[in-house]
Amino acid sequence: MTAGERDRREQVRMAAAERFARGESVGQVAAGLRVSQRSVQRWHRVWQAGGAQALCPAGPASRCRLDEE
Repeated sequence: MTAGERDRREQVRMAAAERFARGESVGQVAAGLRVSQRSVQRWHRVWQAGGAQALCPAGPASRCRLDEE
């Protein structure tokens, strides 16, 4: 995934957090942001547990396996 794609995904998650704070339902958020309800459900659980900060990326999912060569 490119840096631009990662930035776009983060923007979508932050937009979802704003909508959760306004009281929108999972279905409304998913439709408004044109993403799956399953993703929004996952984001909503994370948001409820830790707020918008919890939706920020934590870094790469795994370490780079390429060596210097």
